[in-house]
Amino acid sequence: MIRSRTVNTIHELAAQGKSVQDIAISLGIARNTVRKYLRHPELAAMPHPRPNRRSKLDPFKEQIKRWMQEDHCYNCEAMLPRLLDMGYTGSLSVLKAFVHPLRPPQAGHAPVQRCETAPGEQVQSDWGEFTYEQDGVPHKVYGFTAILCYSRMRFVTFVKRCDGPTMIRCLMEAFEYFGGLPKAALTDRMKSVLVQMENKTPRWNARFADFMASIGVAPRVCRAFTPQTKGKIERSVGFVKQSFWAGVCFSDIDDLNRQAHIWCERINSRVHRTTHERPRERREQEPLAPLPQAFAWERFATEERHPSGGMATCPTMACSMACPQIRRWPERWCRCASGTACCRSGHRDACWRSWPNVPCRSRR
Repeated sequence: MIRSRTVNTIHELAAQGKSVQDIAISLGIARNTVRKYLRHPELAAMPHPRPNRRSKLDPFKEQIKRWMQEDHCYNCEAMLPRLLDMGYTGSLSVLKAFVHPLRPPQAGHAPVQRCETAPGEQVQSDWGEFTYEQDGVPHKVYGFTAILCYSRMRFVTFVKRCDGPTMIRCLMEAFEYFGGLPKAALTDRMKSVLVQMENKTPRWNARFADFMASIGVAPRVCRAFTPQTKGKIERSVGFVKQSFWAGVCFSDIDDLNRQAHIWCERINSRVHRTTHERPRERREQEPLAPLPQAFAWERFATEERHPSGGMATCPTMACSMACPQIRRWPERWCRCASGTACCRSGHRDACWRSWPNVPCRSRR
């Protein structure tokens, strides 16, 4: 197929009285080509579709469609590592070109001006609800996400409850992961943080206020019905659902958190599209305060639970003991006042650290 400009030149030279051979020689094309366009000038306006070529993505297109239909995964960057593990050797742009027309339309929204903070100034955190099915029965876990606003360094962990003590422990894990404390922490207006506003003065949850005062971080809440005031964490929760949660497979919540930690390490080592820097390298520019030591920090890692939360019988005492839920690992023994190991937590959210003595409370 030749260009329309060449076809026009053929007709111009033919109108000047030149022969087919002279036109072919001057344009460097075959004589039959000149005759074809002189006899059938309508051919220049007829489109000639390109032949379909095989793509490196062809063997994986059905799998990609299943991910989008069953897991609602439309994030190409989340699909790419899985496809590479399956043997895909193509590029991300080929995947995006295939997925883009299959995505559902998104509702429009008004633009919001981005607010940037100084290094070490603020951390934002929020909860997300994540649902899954096991043996045909629906279940859900709660994902806690935190982000350092300046460096965009993210932290994600999953728990079975989203109450006040659990939130404090998740914040402690986030601060430990970040390696320090910012000046302020911005959250939503949840009851585990803010009880109510009295004449524009916040009345904080007592346990949360005690925790923030002990570590020297100023609590902040976003404006009512305006989640854009903490837009970085709102976007991060959605990013976790699209990039990590879609299609994830796990055996228990500990396995899920191990995968989440690996995902955070990968995301924090990748160049951020807004700052054009790696969050882990940008984190070095943030002057975070050091973490508190000893009792000022560790006392918030434990939580006393009611007897319904887990019962055990102390072998040395004729009373029932309520096991305090500690933090991360289920293989930790709690001890009574006499130092005798009396019970072991049956929760998955049990202690992440070895505590030598955790007092149990007798049932009165």
